[in-house]
Amino acid sequence: MLDLYDLLGKIKQRSSLYLGKKSLSHLHVFLDGYTFARRQLGIPVTEQETKFEEFQEWIENRFNQADTQSWSRIILFYSEDEADALKRFFDLFEEFLNSEQFPKIDATNNSEMSDELSVVGVNG
Repeated sequence: MLDLYDLLGKIKQRSSLYLGKKSLSHLHVFLDGYTFARRQLGIPVTEQETKFEEFQEWIENRFNQADTQSWSRIILFYSEDEADALKRFFDLFEEFLNSEQFPKIDATNNSEMSDELSVVGVNG
């Protein structure tokens, strides 16, 4: 079975095949159905699915929006139409994944981090 990120990659390549038309709203409904089906079958939540749940908060922060709208509604609001919103989703999702790979270092904790790195032999 495909994992979530592989499935999203396939949808990006052939969105009309999976969604009927290029539409962010269709993608959101598709993903809701995907999640529902997996839960009904008793398939455990994967690490990717757990990480994807953080996408909502990331979008809210990215667009400085309160948590009253779904990620798809926020993206759609800032897009020309459904097709543009779908394209923007994939761009934003890639940005989200990249931002998670390299967490930002809090400058206020640099001395603390430096001490921790010294303990494990990374610094001096």
